[in-house]
Amino acid sequence: MASLSPVHLGIIIGSGFLVLLVFRQLLIKKVIESADPDEQPRRMFFLEMFICICAAMLIIAYQSMILHFPLLSNLSLLIGCIIAGFFIGINSFLIKERAAIVNAMKIGQYSGRPIKYSPITLKFTLIAGTTFVFVCIVLVMVFSRDVEWLANTAADEESIASAQLSVIYEILFIMTVLMIMIFNLIIAYSRNLKLLFNNETGVLEKVRNGDLSSKVPVATQDEFGVIADHTNHMIDGLRHRFELVHSLKLAEEVQQNLLPTKSPYLRGYDVSGMSMYCDQTGGDYYDYFLLPDDRLGIVVADACGHGVGAAMLMTTVRAFLISAVETYSDPAHLLNQINQWISRDCASSGTFTTMFFMELDPAVRTLRWIRAGHEPALHYHRRTAQVTRLDGTGIVLGIDASYRFENQITERVDSGDIILIGTDGIFETRNSDNVIFGQPAVNRIIAEQCEQPASAIREALVAEVKKFRGDMAQEDDITLVVVKVQ
Repeated sequence: MASLSPVHLGIIIGSGFLVLLVFRQLLIKKVIESADPDEQPRRMFFLEMFICICAAMLIIAYQSMILHFPLLSNLSLLIGCIIAGFFIGINSFLIKERAAIVNAMKIGQYSGRPIKYSPITLKFTLIAGTTFVFVCIVLVMVFSRDVEWLANTAADEESIASAQLSVIYEILFIMTVLMIMIFNLIIAYSRNLKLLFNNETGVLEKVRNGDLSSKVPVATQDEFGVIADHTNHMIDGLRHRFELVHSLKLAEEVQQNLLPTKSPYLRGYDVSGMSMYCDQTGGDYYDYFLLPDDRLGIVVADACGHGVGAAMLMTTVRAFLISAVETYSDPAHLLNQINQWISRDCASSGTFTTMFFMELDPAVRTLRWIRAGHEPALHYHRRTAQVTRLDGTGIVLGIDASYRFENQITERVDSGDIILIGTDGIFETRNSDNVIFGQPAVNRIIAEQCEQPASAIREALVAEVKKFRGDMAQEDDITLVVVKVQ
């Protein structure tokens, strides 16, 4: 093959490639474009390798059959075509991969973890290792051929110097061609990496600014594809959480609207209440009901647990209360009705509600109440400065529909007396030393604030609880209603 002129050799090689290039576009349509987008880059690489090897086979066949060259003399041609096919195939692979990335961005391919995970490091290792082997093969072939040539042409110093210069030019030319192909691959791969990186960082920048409308295209089967898939799952999770937070905020607003907006007016009594939830929504509830004969009903309830589930249960309890008050006669009758309804709804779930219901009658200045498993109310006697508990028997609502509550009645209350109805969140508040606030602290604050109106007593209690808790998180809902006899 060395006897051929460069022009003649170039025509032979070019003709071999042109014959197969005629069928290249048809093969691309049949083999490449019909495949899955994730599979197309890999098939493109093997197609280019196949074309180059087939071209080499055609050229070798022509030179052996027509020009009668020995097969061994065509070895360098075969190796050269394989090397060319490798670099052309890698370049086509990267071009097809970039087209797949752009197409994924266009059609919105945002789901599906890569099926065949192929790490970037593995690709780099294979390409670098194969390139190193090819360079070594080329250098060995060049040096072995040039050494033989030098041995045959080295007649004098001038011819040796000329032959050395020719060898240097040949090696430089070959290395330049290899370096150009390698740099072309590096540039092509860098463009793809930059596109993937910009897609990922662009979406993450939007997420950081609170925009969850975009996702990262899952276009490759390497680390970028896995990261894109995880990012999209993260965005879906954040969307769900934002929707949940929005729903909780709406539930909080709805529940707050169910609580009294102002204190009721009742001749001879000053009443003030509040609820403070540890979550957006809670299971504590208090309310006031106007009863027949100018009486006032005060209810404080606590559903088991806290959060959305407890809030839903408490909303149901409130609905039952509003319905039962329409036929109100006394506290026991009211809670017997409510207990039957709640037990019917909660029998299978095991949930329950505690409740303290108290009736204020300005005509007789006595108290009637029912304690359904709730914390006893506290009665501060202004005359003796003592605190007693409005206790009594009664189970929680929702576990036994047949249970019958009985009215509890206290003697006449005096002017200046204070009644506090609260949930266990007040007494069981803990500080950083794991010490509970307790009833003695509540008794002390009531005694200290006994000359103040009901709202001031309530605010003082809440302030002391917060001060006692310090930096500790609120663990339970806090609800209290303060009644002061005027």
